Amino acid sequence: MTNLDFFKAYFSNELKATYDSIAAMPADQLEYRPHPINRSAYELAEHIVSHVVDFDIIINNKQCDEKLTHPFESPSQLAEEMKSHWENAQNSLEKLNSSQWEEEPVELLIQGKSFITLPRMHMMWFFHNDIIHHRGQLSSYIRPMGGKNPAVYGYSADTI
Repeated sequence: MTNLDFFKAYFSNELKATYDSIAAMPADQLEYRPHPINRSAYELAEHIVSHVVDFDIIINNKQCDEKLTHPFESPSQLAEEMKSHWENAQNSLEKLNSSQWEEEPVELLIQGKSFITLPRMHMMWFFHNDIIHHRGQLSSYIRPMGGKNPAVYGYSADTI
């Protein structure tokens, strides 16, 4: 199995967990944060979806100006938008060959300024792992917000 094939399989498996986590946020508690220094649930969710939007840009371009916000009205609306962007990225992944995946550099910009240049596969794994990291943060917010944590890798105490 190539790195690209492994990424496609892994990427596909993470969609449901990410969708369910965003959809599980109680809409009336989006400003919840466990400590003043932490991002709010709203900020975490929009950060996750911003990365999902960036996936398709990274796959199809040699430069990505990181999307830092993704305003939304409700968790269910955001989850649906995220799913659409995720599926677009999955379709774009199917068009890549191993050389484009492993060798082509992609420059990451932050607010128009060059941050780092990495091979596309490293940039995609970086963003993918960051989504999982922030989804984990978000999952620790859901129960104190009054929601129920979805099953991610197996069952959740809230779903059995």
